[in-house]
Amino acid sequence: MPDIAMPNSSQTQLIFSDNLSTSQTDPCAELTTQELAQALAARLAIAPNDWHQLKANRKARASEQAAMALVYLLKDQPEEALARLQQATGWLDRSISAPPCPTHGR
Repeated sequence: MPDIAMPNSSQTQLIFSDNLSTSQTDPCAELTTQELAQALAARLAIAPNDWHQLKANRKARASEQAAMALVYLLKDQPEEALARLQQATGWLDRSISAPPCPTHGR
């Protein structure tokens, strides 16, 4: 596995400060970390109406699984978090693919 350079804290601060609003009226400030993670997971979840279009979209599937992993991690369920992270990794490294639709082929 190749070495991956992780950003240091000052680099991380720059990344986040460039991408996030520094407004004093931050609506996220009122939410807990777990609520924010759940909102992200809900936003990234593939809706039933979009399933056929996105079922093989590796970015969408990995994002959905990674967000759910964060939710489980914050709920102190590391085994579930790890399973979701492994699924996200599988989508990204192409070791898994979308199963056939259960409603087709009947």
